[in-house]
Amino acid sequence: MLKFMLPLILLMKFSKEWKTVQVGLFFLGFLTSVSCYHNFFMFNEGFGLGMDYISYIMILLSVWIVSLILISSQKIKNLDNFSGSFVITNILLLLFLMLTFSSMDYLMFYISFEASLIPTLILILGWGYQPERVQAGIYMLFYTLAFSLPLLVSLFMYYFLTGSLSINLSVSVEGESYLYKFWYVSTVLAFLVKLPMFMFHLWLPKAHVEAPIAGSMILAGVLLKLGGYGLIRVLIMFQEVNKSFCWLWVSLGIVGGVYISLMCMRQVDMKSLIAYSSVVHMSLVLCGVMIFSWWGLAGSVILMVGHGLCSSGLFCLANMVYERTGSRSLMVNKGLLAFMPSMGLWWFLLSVSNMASPPSLNLAGEIMLILTVVSWSKVSILGISLLSFFSASYTLYMYSLSQHGVFYNSLYSCCSGKVNEYLSLFLHWFPLNVMIMNSTLLAI
Repeated sequence: MLKFMLPLILLMKFSKEWKTVQVGLFFLGFLTSVSCYHNFFMFNEGFGLGMDYISYIMILLSVWIVSLILISSQKIKNLDNFSGSFVITNILLLLFLMLTFSSMDYLMFYISFEASLIPTLILILGWGYQPERVQAGIYMLFYTLAFSLPLLVSLFMYYFLTGSLSINLSVSVEGESYLYKFWYVSTVLAFLVKLPMFMFHLWLPKAHVEAPIAGSMILAGVLLKLGGYGLIRVLIMFQEVNKSFCWLWVSLGIVGGVYISLMCMRQVDMKSLIAYSSVVHMSLVLCGVMIFSWWGLAGSVILMVGHGLCSSGLFCLANMVYERTGSRSLMVNKGLLAFMPSMGLWWFLLSVSNMASPPSLNLAGEIMLILTVVSWSKVSILGISLLSFFSASYTLYMYSLSQHGVFYNSLYSCCSGKVNEYLSLFLHWFPLNVMIMNSTLLAI
């Protein structure tokens, strides 16, 4: 699959049309989808790369989201002299993401995991909106690097003890001393920051608010999923130690999710609200991964895919409003249903998907995760019920405040929507809902 990336980069280099790059990315996504081998645990592609079902799903999601980024970023094409640099940055980010998800070696996984930070930082600093983007970029850089260096040291320790860094040959390290517990925490923290977990989430709203539409979509769609995917890979090494800390992560996930949901209820910036809602969804993913059950793992992967499509689509909608009104404030952008009537349907569809209504992937993922957490501890049903209730509340708050009321702006009319915008929204919504319908029909 990676052998198709070089012709794509050359095609992009010598082509002046973005449509050529978009068609090439969708073609790459098609090749990825048809090359599925249905009977493999870790399919070897050579050069230390391989795929299992989880990495295969994440690679397909990465190609899909980057394709939608290029469709949604037409304003950069029209106004920016560096549109070629913008496309190259996104393609490099896609290359690093595909290397991360297909690595069969922990060290290569770490290198490509860290390398994905560089194009993201370039996107925020180069095409961000306000001068505060420098502070947001520094926040993201130092949060990620400060907690990733202990991960590198822990991987070297693991190699010293076991003699291998291959994911296929990974074994559980057992020990009761405080050294093993410190080793476990230092390894896991790098992915908890990327997820992000409550208390390590401060970089995320800043990065989302200051990033361009491409940065917000790739952050919400794929980069947050690196944290969940990394946890699935490294927790194989600490199966016994994780049993002692499982209660801590689940408690932080549920309590933090409820607290962040309450924070969403008082946000006035659209992008900030959607960014905080990502923390709530990822807290459920954290609970599912840490409990070590098959339903928890499957629910986490389904919710990561569903949230990646849904949250990316909501950021796309918020950007469309920002391009027309010049503001992301919910106090200014009221009555959009009368101002942009044809966009009201897409606001509704993506909002109800964000609150996990049928038939979205979010519903299937949250049902599996809720059953997993409640079966793990009956006490958690109180926190889970509050989290689900407030998740629906802040989504309804965002939809009702933005779509209803009196429009307050000096604009009197504008284009309700362009073809490429409707195409981008449809391609966010279609796999989010149709995949679960197909799965249900196959099950029946």
